[in-house]
Amino acid sequence: MEPKEEEHHESSPKSPRTPPLTSTCCKCGTTALGPPPPVTEISPPPNYIPIRTPALNLPPNHNQSQAIILAPVPQSQKVPTISFPHTFQIPCKQIQSPDDISRFHSSASSANFLGFIVSLSESIRSRKISDPCLQSLTVQCIVSILETLIQWIDEIPPLQQSSRYGNLSFRSWHSRLGDNAESFMLRLLLEGDLQSVTVEILPYFMDSFGNSSRIDYGTGHETNFAAWLYCLARIGLIKEEDYQSVVARVFVKYLELMRKLQLVYCLEPAGSHGVWGLDDYHFLPFIFGSSQLIDHKYMKPKSVHNQDILDNFSNEYMYLSCIAFVRKVKKGLFAEHSPLLDDISGVPNWNKVNTGLLKMYKVEVLQKVPIMQHFLFGSLLKWD
Repeated sequence: MEPKEEEHHESSPKSPRTPPLTSTCCKCGTTALGPPPPVTEISPPPNYIPIRTPALNLPPNHNQSQAIILAPVPQSQKVPTISFPHTFQIPCKQIQSPDDISRFHSSASSANFLGFIVSLSESIRSRKISDPCLQSLTVQCIVSILETLIQWIDEIPPLQQSSRYGNLSFRSWHSRLGDNAESFMLRLLLEGDLQSVTVEILPYFMDSFGNSSRIDYGTGHETNFAAWLYCLARIGLIKEEDYQSVVARVFVKYLELMRKLQLVYCLEPAGSHGVWGLDDYHFLPFIFGSSQLIDHKYMKPKSVHNQDILDNFSNEYMYLSCIAFVRKVKKGLFAEHSPLLDDISGVPNWNKVNTGLLKMYKVEVLQKVPIMQHFLFGSLLKWD
Protein backbone atom coordinates (compact mmCIF):
# COMPACT_ATOMS: atom_id res chain seq x y z
CA MET A 1 0.00 0.00 0.00
CA GLU A 2 1.47 3.29 -1.06
CA PRO A 3 1.53 6.23 1.31
CA LYS A 4 -1.28 8.75 0.98
CA GLU A 5 -1.68 11.87 3.01
CA GLU A 6 -5.42 11.32 3.26
CA GLU A 7 -4.93 8.36 5.57
CA HIS A 8 -3.38 10.41 8.35
CA HIS A 9 -4.70 13.06 10.72
CA GLU A 10 -1.84 15.33 11.58
CA SER A 11 -1.58 17.06 14.91
CA SER A 12 1.36 19.18 15.98
CA PRO A 13 2.86 19.68 19.41
CA LYS A 14 1.98 22.91 21.20
CA SER A 15 4.21 25.89 20.58
CA PRO A 16 5.54 27.23 23.89
CA ARG A 17 4.78 30.80 22.81
CA THR A 18 1.25 30.13 21.61
CA PRO A 19 -1.80 29.62 23.84
CA PRO A 20 -3.60 26.29 23.38
CA LEU A 21 -6.14 26.30 20.60
CA THR A 22 -8.38 23.61 19.19
CA SER A 23 -8.17 22.53 15.56
CA THR A 24 -10.56 20.07 13.97
CA CYS A 25 -9.75 17.52 11.27
CA CYS A 26 -11.94 18.27 8.24
CA LYS A 27 -12.28 14.58 7.41
CA CYS A 28 -13.54 13.03 10.63
CA GLY A 29 -14.07 15.71 13.22
CA THR A 30 -11.35 14.61 15.65
CA THR A 31 -9.52 17.39 17.41
CA ALA A 32 -5.92 18.13 18.21
CA LEU A 33 -4.49 20.70 20.58
CA GLY A 34 -2.29 23.51 19.41
CA PRO A 35 -1.76 25.10 15.99
CA PRO A 36 1.13 23.87 13.85
CA PRO A 37 4.37 25.82 14.31
CA PRO A 38 5.47 27.98 11.37
CA VAL A 39 7.45 26.13 8.73
CA THR A 40 10.79 27.69 7.86
CA GLU A 41 14.09 26.46 6.53
CA ILE A 42 15.31 26.28 10.12
CA SER A 43 12.11 24.66 11.39
CA PRO A 44 11.01 21.81 9.08
CA PRO A 45 7.43 20.43 9.15
CA PRO A 46 6.77 18.36 12.30
CA ASN A 47 6.58 14.61 12.01
CA TYR A 48 3.20 12.89 12.07
CA ILE A 49 2.07 12.17 15.63
CA PRO A 50 -0.69 9.55 15.82
CA ILE A 51 -3.75 10.21 17.95
CA ARG A 52 -3.19 7.93 20.93
CA THR A 53 -4.70 9.92 23.79
CA PRO A 54 -8.31 10.99 24.22
CA ALA A 55 -9.32 13.84 21.94
CA LEU A 56 -12.06 16.30 22.79
CA ASN A 57 -15.42 14.55 22.79
CA LEU A 58 -17.07 16.06 19.75
CA PRO A 59 -20.04 14.06 18.42
CA PRO A 60 -19.55 12.08 15.20
CA ASN A 61 -20.94 13.34 11.90
CA HIS A 62 -24.75 13.12 12.05
CA ASN A 63 -25.17 12.28 8.37
CA GLN A 64 -22.65 9.48 8.72
CA SER A 65 -24.53 8.03 11.68
CA GLN A 66 -27.79 8.19 9.75
CA ALA A 67 -26.19 6.42 6.80
CA ILE A 68 -25.17 3.55 9.08
CA ILE A 69 -28.59 3.35 10.74
CA LEU A 70 -30.49 3.37 7.44
CA ALA A 71 -28.15 0.98 5.61
CA PRO A 72 -29.53 -2.53 4.99
CA VAL A 73 -27.96 -5.34 6.99
CA PRO A 74 -25.40 -7.15 4.77
CA GLN A 75 -26.36 -10.74 3.97
CA SER A 76 -24.16 -13.82 3.67
CA GLN A 77 -23.38 -15.08 0.19
CA LYS A 78 -21.87 -18.25 -1.22
CA VAL A 79 -18.46 -17.59 -2.79
CA PRO A 80 -18.47 -18.74 -6.45
CA THR A 81 -15.39 -20.79 -7.28
CA ILE A 82 -13.63 -20.27 -10.58
CA SER A 83 -13.21 -22.96 -13.20
CA PHE A 84 -9.87 -23.98 -14.66
CA PRO A 85 -8.02 -23.21 -16.84
CA HIS A 86 -8.16 -19.61 -15.70
CA THR A 87 -6.09 -16.54 -16.61
CA PHE A 88 -4.83 -14.84 -13.47
CA GLN A 89 -3.63 -11.25 -13.47
CA ILE A 90 -1.66 -8.86 -11.30
CA PRO A 91 -4.29 -6.94 -9.29
CA CYS A 92 -4.24 -3.15 -9.52
CA LYS A 93 -5.86 -0.10 -7.93
CA GLN A 94 -9.08 1.27 -9.42
CA ILE A 95 -10.68 3.53 -6.81
CA GLN A 96 -9.85 7.22 -6.87
CA SER A 97 -13.09 9.05 -6.08
CA PRO A 98 -16.49 8.70 -4.38
CA ASP A 99 -17.96 7.84 -7.79
CA ASP A 100 -15.60 4.87 -7.98
CA ILE A 101 -16.74 3.82 -4.50
CA SER A 102 -20.37 3.94 -5.67
CA ARG A 103 -19.48 1.92 -8.74
CA PHE A 104 -17.72 -0.71 -6.63
CA HIS A 105 -20.61 -1.04 -4.17
CA SER A 106 -23.12 -1.51 -6.96
CA SER A 107 -21.12 -4.47 -8.29
CA ALA A 108 -21.58 -8.16 -7.66
CA SER A 109 -17.95 -8.40 -6.48
CA SER A 110 -18.55 -5.98 -3.62
CA ALA A 111 -21.71 -7.77 -2.46
CA ASN A 112 -20.01 -11.15 -2.64
CA PHE A 113 -16.90 -10.02 -0.76
CA LEU A 114 -18.98 -8.50 2.04
CA GLY A 115 -21.21 -11.59 1.95
CA PHE A 116 -18.10 -13.70 2.54
CA ILE A 117 -17.30 -11.69 5.67
CA VAL A 118 -20.90 -12.13 6.87
CA SER A 119 -20.59 -15.89 6.26
CA LEU A 120 -17.41 -15.99 8.36
CA SER A 121 -19.26 -14.11 11.10
CA GLU A 122 -22.17 -16.57 11.00
CA SER A 123 -19.83 -19.57 11.12
CA ILE A 124 -18.59 -18.59 14.58
CA ARG A 125 -22.01 -17.61 15.96
CA SER A 126 -22.48 -18.74 19.58
CA ARG A 127 -19.18 -20.64 19.49
CA LYS A 128 -16.05 -20.29 21.58
CA ILE A 129 -12.58 -20.10 20.09
CA SER A 130 -11.65 -23.44 21.69
CA ASP A 131 -14.69 -25.30 20.31
CA PRO A 132 -13.71 -28.24 18.06
CA CYS A 133 -13.72 -27.44 14.35
CA LEU A 134 -12.53 -28.96 11.09
CA GLN A 135 -8.94 -27.97 10.33
CA SER A 136 -8.10 -28.68 6.72
CA LEU A 137 -4.57 -28.83 5.35
CA THR A 138 -5.06 -25.32 3.96
CA VAL A 139 -6.03 -23.94 7.39
CA GLN A 140 -3.11 -25.74 9.05
CA CYS A 141 -0.71 -24.34 6.44
CA ILE A 142 -1.94 -20.74 6.91
CA VAL A 143 -1.63 -21.03 10.69
CA SER A 144 1.91 -22.39 10.27
CA ILE A 145 2.85 -19.42 8.07
CA LEU A 146 1.47 -16.96 10.62
CA GLU A 147 3.37 -18.71 13.42
CA THR A 148 6.56 -18.29 11.39
CA LEU A 149 5.87 -14.57 11.04
CA ILE A 150 5.38 -14.33 14.82
CA GLN A 151 8.69 -16.11 15.40
CA TRP A 152 10.49 -13.58 13.19
CA ILE A 153 9.51 -10.79 15.58
CA ASP A 154 11.57 -12.47 18.30
CA GLU A 155 14.47 -12.82 15.87
CA ILE A 156 14.35 -9.14 14.83
CA PRO A 157 14.31 -7.07 18.05
CA PRO A 158 13.27 -3.41 17.99
CA LEU A 159 15.99 -0.79 17.64
CA GLN A 160 16.82 1.64 20.42
CA GLN A 161 15.61 4.96 19.05
CA SER A 162 14.27 8.27 20.34
CA SER A 163 11.08 8.16 18.27
CA ARG A 164 8.16 6.80 20.29
CA TYR A 165 6.31 5.28 17.31
CA GLY A 166 7.44 3.55 14.16
CA ASN A 167 10.40 1.39 15.10
CA LEU A 168 12.67 0.95 12.08
CA SER A 169 13.15 -2.77 12.78
CA PHE A 170 9.67 -3.29 11.34
CA ARG A 171 11.17 -2.59 7.92
CA SER A 172 13.62 -5.45 8.44
CA TRP A 173 10.75 -7.73 9.43
CA HIS A 174 8.69 -6.62 6.42
CA SER A 175 11.69 -7.08 4.11
CA ARG A 176 12.04 -10.69 5.27
CA LEU A 177 8.32 -11.10 4.60
CA GLY A 178 8.82 -9.94 1.02
CA ASP A 179 11.75 -12.31 0.52
CA ASN A 180 9.71 -15.33 1.64
CA ALA A 181 6.14 -14.45 0.61
CA GLU A 182 6.22 -16.26 -2.72
CA SER A 183 7.49 -19.48 -1.12
CA PHE A 184 4.66 -19.19 1.43
CA MET A 185 2.14 -18.98 -1.41
CA LEU A 186 3.65 -22.00 -3.14
CA ARG A 187 3.40 -23.99 0.10
CA LEU A 188 -0.33 -23.29 0.02
CA LEU A 189 -0.86 -23.91 -3.67
CA LEU A 190 1.36 -27.01 -3.91
CA GLU A 191 1.45 -28.32 -7.46
CA GLY A 192 -0.45 -28.04 -10.71
CA ASP A 193 -2.43 -25.19 -12.20
CA LEU A 194 -2.77 -23.40 -8.87
CA GLN A 195 0.85 -22.24 -8.97
CA SER A 196 -0.13 -19.63 -11.55
CA VAL A 197 -2.45 -17.93 -9.00
CA THR A 198 0.55 -16.63 -7.02
CA VAL A 199 0.82 -13.55 -9.22
CA GLU A 200 -2.68 -12.51 -8.17
CA ILE A 201 -2.91 -13.41 -4.48
CA LEU A 202 0.61 -12.35 -3.45
CA PRO A 203 -0.11 -8.57 -3.44
CA TYR A 204 -3.09 -9.04 -1.09
CA PHE A 205 -0.92 -11.08 1.28
CA MET A 206 1.89 -8.51 1.24
CA ASP A 207 -0.56 -5.69 2.04
CA SER A 208 -2.05 -7.56 5.02
CA PHE A 209 0.60 -6.74 7.62
CA GLY A 210 1.09 -2.98 7.50
CA ASN A 211 3.09 -0.52 5.42
CA SER A 212 6.87 -0.66 5.72
CA SER A 213 7.43 2.93 4.56
CA ARG A 214 5.03 4.57 7.00
CA ILE A 215 5.46 1.82 9.62
CA ASP A 216 1.73 1.80 10.22
CA TYR A 217 -1.23 -0.55 10.17
CA GLY A 218 -5.00 -0.08 9.94
CA THR A 219 -8.34 -1.47 8.80
CA GLY A 220 -7.27 -1.26 5.15
CA HIS A 221 -4.50 -3.78 5.77
CA GLU A 222 -6.90 -5.96 7.73
CA THR A 223 -9.34 -5.83 4.79
CA ASN A 224 -6.55 -7.00 2.49
CA PHE A 225 -6.09 -10.06 4.68
CA ALA A 226 -9.82 -10.76 4.35
CA ALA A 227 -9.49 -10.27 0.57
CA TRP A 228 -6.60 -12.76 0.50
CA LEU A 229 -8.78 -15.33 2.29
CA TYR A 230 -11.62 -14.52 -0.14
CA CYS A 231 -9.30 -15.23 -3.10
CA LEU A 232 -8.37 -18.58 -1.56
CA ALA A 233 -12.09 -19.34 -1.33
CA ARG A 234 -12.57 -18.31 -4.97
CA ILE A 235 -9.99 -20.86 -6.12
CA GLY A 236 -11.49 -23.57 -3.92
CA LEU A 237 -8.72 -23.87 -1.32
CA ILE A 238 -11.00 -22.56 1.46
CA LYS A 239 -14.41 -24.23 1.55
CA GLU A 240 -17.55 -23.39 3.50
CA GLU A 241 -16.86 -26.16 6.00
CA ASP A 242 -13.56 -24.37 6.77
CA TYR A 243 -15.17 -21.07 7.74
CA GLN A 244 -15.32 -21.72 11.48
CA SER A 245 -11.64 -22.67 11.62
CA VAL A 246 -10.75 -19.72 9.36
CA VAL A 247 -12.10 -17.44 12.11
CA ALA A 248 -11.24 -19.47 15.24
CA ARG A 249 -7.78 -20.59 14.10
CA VAL A 250 -6.53 -18.43 11.21
CA PHE A 251 -7.95 -15.03 12.13
CA VAL A 252 -7.20 -15.49 15.83
CA LYS A 253 -3.58 -16.26 14.93
CA TYR A 254 -3.49 -13.25 12.58
CA LEU A 255 -4.77 -11.05 15.41
CA GLU A 256 -2.05 -12.42 17.70
CA LEU A 257 0.57 -11.58 15.08
CA MET A 258 -0.70 -8.05 14.46
CA ARG A 259 -0.93 -7.21 18.16
CA LYS A 260 2.64 -8.33 18.68
CA LEU A 261 3.78 -6.25 15.69
CA GLN A 262 1.89 -3.24 17.06
CA LEU A 263 3.44 -3.55 20.51
CA VAL A 264 7.01 -4.52 19.59
CA TYR A 265 7.49 -2.17 16.62
CA CYS A 266 5.06 0.54 17.80
CA LEU A 267 3.15 0.65 14.53
CA GLU A 268 1.24 3.87 14.01
CA PRO A 269 -2.51 3.57 13.39
CA ALA A 270 -3.21 4.15 9.70
CA GLY A 271 -6.18 6.42 9.14
CA SER A 272 -7.33 6.31 12.76
CA HIS A 273 -10.45 8.32 13.58
CA GLY A 274 -8.99 8.97 16.99
CA VAL A 275 -11.40 9.00 19.87
CA TRP A 276 -14.46 8.58 17.63
CA GLY A 277 -13.14 5.49 15.86
CA LEU A 278 -14.11 1.97 16.81
CA ASP A 279 -10.47 0.96 17.25
CA ASP A 280 -7.12 2.35 16.09
CA TYR A 281 -6.18 -0.81 14.21
CA HIS A 282 -8.94 -3.42 13.84
CA PHE A 283 -12.60 -3.85 12.93
CA LEU A 284 -13.27 -7.45 11.88
CA PRO A 285 -12.56 -9.09 15.28
CA PHE A 286 -15.33 -6.96 16.77
CA ILE A 287 -17.72 -8.35 14.13
CA PHE A 288 -16.64 -11.95 14.61
CA GLY A 289 -16.45 -11.54 18.39
CA SER A 290 -19.96 -10.11 18.71
CA SER A 291 -21.27 -13.05 16.67
CA GLN A 292 -19.61 -15.45 19.12
CA LEU A 293 -21.58 -13.92 22.00
CA ILE A 294 -25.03 -13.99 20.37
CA ASP A 295 -27.52 -15.75 22.67
CA HIS A 296 -24.97 -16.11 25.47
CA LYS A 297 -26.84 -16.85 28.69
CA TYR A 298 -24.86 -14.57 30.97
CA MET A 299 -22.64 -12.13 29.07
CA LYS A 300 -24.33 -9.04 27.68
CA PRO A 301 -22.82 -6.05 25.85
CA LYS A 302 -22.57 -4.21 29.18
CA SER A 303 -20.39 -7.05 30.51
CA VAL A 304 -17.35 -5.45 28.85
CA HIS A 305 -17.17 -3.16 31.91
CA ASN A 306 -16.60 -6.15 34.21
CA GLN A 307 -12.85 -6.67 34.55
CA ASP A 308 -13.30 -10.20 35.94
CA ILE A 309 -15.17 -11.21 32.77
CA LEU A 310 -12.44 -9.71 30.58
CA ASP A 311 -9.72 -11.50 32.55
CA ASN A 312 -11.41 -14.90 32.48
CA PHE A 313 -13.09 -15.05 29.05
CA SER A 314 -11.07 -12.89 26.64
CA ASN A 315 -9.16 -15.99 25.52
CA GLU A 316 -12.44 -17.51 24.31
CA TYR A 317 -14.26 -14.50 22.84
CA MET A 318 -12.64 -12.10 20.38
CA TYR A 319 -14.82 -9.14 21.30
CA LEU A 320 -13.75 -9.37 24.94
CA SER A 321 -10.16 -9.82 23.82
CA CYS A 322 -10.38 -6.60 21.79
CA ILE A 323 -11.81 -4.65 24.73
CA ALA A 324 -9.11 -6.03 27.05
CA PHE A 325 -6.40 -5.00 24.56
CA VAL A 326 -7.83 -1.48 24.20
CA ARG A 327 -7.85 -1.11 27.99
CA LYS A 328 -4.23 -2.31 28.06
CA VAL A 329 -2.83 0.16 25.52
CA LYS A 330 -4.98 3.22 26.28
CA LYS A 331 -4.94 5.15 29.52
CA GLY A 332 -7.77 6.95 31.25
CA LEU A 333 -11.50 6.35 31.49
CA PHE A 334 -12.92 3.89 28.96
CA ALA A 335 -15.82 6.23 28.13
CA GLU A 336 -13.33 8.99 27.28
CA HIS A 337 -10.77 7.16 25.13
CA SER A 338 -13.31 4.79 23.51
CA PRO A 339 -16.74 6.49 23.57
CA LEU A 340 -18.03 4.50 20.59
CA LEU A 341 -17.25 1.17 22.25
CA ASP A 342 -18.75 2.54 25.44
CA ASP A 343 -21.94 3.44 23.55
CA ILE A 344 -22.10 -0.04 22.02
CA SER A 345 -22.01 -1.54 25.52
CA GLY A 346 -25.46 -0.04 26.03
CA VAL A 347 -27.03 -1.98 23.15
CA PRO A 348 -29.51 -4.52 24.57
CA ASN A 349 -28.20 -7.69 22.87
CA TRP A 350 -25.30 -9.05 20.85
CA ASN A 351 -27.37 -9.67 17.72
CA LYS A 352 -28.00 -5.92 17.41
CA VAL A 353 -24.31 -5.25 18.06
CA ASN A 354 -23.32 -7.68 15.30
CA THR A 355 -25.70 -6.33 12.65
CA GLY A 356 -24.79 -2.76 13.56
CA LEU A 357 -21.08 -3.46 13.22
CA LEU A 358 -21.59 -5.14 9.83
CA LYS A 359 -23.38 -2.03 8.55
CA MET A 360 -20.73 0.19 10.09
CA TYR A 361 -17.92 -1.82 8.46
CA LYS A 362 -19.45 -1.25 5.04
CA VAL A 363 -19.90 2.49 5.59
CA GLU A 364 -16.77 3.28 7.62
CA VAL A 365 -14.27 1.01 5.84
CA LEU A 366 -15.47 -0.28 2.47
CA GLN A 367 -16.99 3.08 1.47
CA LYS A 368 -14.05 5.27 2.46
CA VAL A 369 -11.88 6.55 -0.40
CA PRO A 370 -8.76 7.07 1.79
CA ILE A 371 -8.90 3.36 2.67
CA MET A 372 -10.23 1.82 -0.53
CA GLN A 373 -8.00 3.83 -2.87
CA HIS A 374 -5.31 1.27 -2.04
CA PHE A 375 -7.55 -1.77 -2.59
CA LEU A 376 -6.62 -4.09 -5.45
CA PHE A 377 -8.76 -5.66 -8.14
CA GLY A 378 -7.95 -8.59 -10.43
CA SER A 379 -9.71 -11.61 -11.89
CA LEU A 380 -10.76 -13.03 -8.50
CA LEU A 381 -11.99 -9.78 -6.96
CA LYS A 382 -13.21 -8.03 -10.08
CA TRP A 383 -13.61 -4.38 -10.93
CA ASP A 384 -16.87 -4.70 -12.84
